[in-house]
Amino acid sequence: MLSSGGPRNTSPGTLTTLFFDAIERHDKPDALQHKVNGVYKPISSRAVAERVRRAGLGLMELCVAAGDRVAIMSENRPEWALADFACLTTSLTDVPLYPNLPPEQAACILRDAGAVAIFVSDASQAAKVAQVRTTLPALKHVITFAADRHAGADLTLAELEARGATVDTDERRSAYKARALAVKPDQLATLIYTSGTTGEPKGVMLSHDNLYSNVMASATAIPFLPNLDVGLSFLPLSHIFERMAGHYMMFHVGCSIAYAESIDTVPVDMQTVRPTLVLSVPRLYEKMYARVLENALAGGAVKSRIFFWARRVADRWADVTLAGGTPHGLLALQYKVAQKLVFSKLKARTGGRLRYFVSGGAPLAPEINKFFYAAGLVILEGYGLTETSPVIAVNTPEAFRIGTVGRPLKGVEVTIASDGEILTRGPHVMQGYYNKPDATREAIDGDGWFHTGDIGELRDGMLAITDRKKDIIVTSGGKNIAPQPIESLIKTNKYVSQAVVIGDKRKFPAVLVVPNWEQVEKYAKRKNIIWTDRRQLLEMPTIRAKMEKEVFSQLESLAQFERPKKVALLEHDFSIDRGELTPTLKVKRKVVDKSYKAVIDAMYAVDHEPVGV
Repeated sequence: MLSSGGPRNTSPGTLTTLFFDAIERHDKPDALQHKVNGVYKPISSRAVAERVRRAGLGLMELCVAAGDRVAIMSENRPEWALADFACLTTSLTDVPLYPNLPPEQAACILRDAGAVAIFVSDASQAAKVAQVRTTLPALKHVITFAADRHAGADLTLAELEARGATVDTDERRSAYKARALAVKPDQLATLIYTSGTTGEPKGVMLSHDNLYSNVMASATAIPFLPNLDVGLSFLPLSHIFERMAGHYMMFHVGCSIAYAESIDTVPVDMQTVRPTLVLSVPRLYEKMYARVLENALAGGAVKSRIFFWARRVADRWADVTLAGGTPHGLLALQYKVAQKLVFSKLKARTGGRLRYFVSGGAPLAPEINKFFYAAGLVILEGYGLTETSPVIAVNTPEAFRIGTVGRPLKGVEVTIASDGEILTRGPHVMQGYYNKPDATREAIDGDGWFHTGDIGELRDGMLAITDRKKDIIVTSGGKNIAPQPIESLIKTNKYVSQAVVIGDKRKFPAVLVVPNWEQVEKYAKRKNIIWTDRRQLLEMPTIRAKMEKEVFSQLESLAQFERPKKVALLEHDFSIDRGELTPTLKVKRKVVDKSYKAVIDAMYAVDHEPVGV
């Protein structure tokens, strides 16, 4: 069975062409926005172009040669974009690193890439590099975004731009632009190292056209308002989803890009910036959903009754609308009242101007997607991987179906293999894994099909993801269980922060649960339970019974063989530092299985009760 988004609607292109075209088309006073002393300040398109050119000329003055690899390790900020475009327009290949990587992991990537220079955000990131610099023989320059040079940095970005300014003559400008426009579509633009849920990180080689084609196809799928839209950038720019959509695509369509001060300030920044578009991973929507439920239940009996009445009304309204109908009469009137009493407040917390959320990076629970849709906040869920630049398919306002990730983009082919694996082919598929020809051949077959490792199906041309191929649990009784949909169901409960279903080669599925401690502690106080630490709480039969009840209440729609039979409670949330999460917050199942082996074994001991650790 084969589905295609149709032939690509653009010729092969480059990110350098995209950059210069966007500067000319969108002469914006606020191409980028960043917070200075608590206030958002704009950076114009012309200022961006000048700073990119001077930084690029500065790199050339440092004798960084075409084709060299230059790393960027920084939180989201305008300088990240400037450094990236400076690399691209001087024929360099940049290598983004997550700013939360520990020194040893960063060193592994820098060595594999052979990076000759690295941009860092501040002294803390420079210190990481300094700690491992003796193991990086190729690294010659450390350039900091900080205003002043600090320990571990060879020069500042301002000093780099100043070097470029000294040679920024008409002749050099002309040569710089000619060099930038001479870049070929198949030239390597970036090496993005996968976060590695199943093994060591691999450098994904993405060409200019890999990303250019994905930008162009995605920009026609998502309806933008040129020069009017504002996006809030907070997903790491080292993540391919934010890089392509929140950076290149928004720049291409003339969307002003405002950088959140930090991930912790997103709720405040959202109300300050008042974005019209927000890109995120499902974790944001899960947290927003949990917070809405918590506020409704904490507001007293009357407020709670009003909320759940409004939710029922909105749910009926959504059913009619999603089926292609138009609500009339009493339902339309009730929905209007529900919007005014309840959902208008939720919209206000997003800034009041939001047109669309876009979700990617992991499956979004259909229940959460429907809740936001019913509330009047549409989440366009899409799907892709680093290796596919990244978007393969996405829901659009015209073709929207909850429970799917939408239709394939134009130029993107999708087929389902005999074992259910999703395969894709087209200009979006990577050139391969850097220095790993065997892994490349394993991922891309002789006919050009990239094997995603995800299991899915096509429903009237809409792609639905059911699980990861390698995550499928096969019980000792031979039952195949997809854990991700079960985990998504469990995580919609307000008492649950994280859930991991296990059970491969075991008698039955079970689940490891990290409680939402804020909710559990509130419950304990209501029950007049006295405790001194969380471990003590987990050992209390009342708390364990409560958590089991909450978890099992989410599983009634599952087949009997799919339902976890036991629950183990974990005291601490999964951690990037302990290697249990990737930098994009995906659970590394093999690490979790190993870290909590004793807990898992105890759940399967004969007549053993669920345990807390």
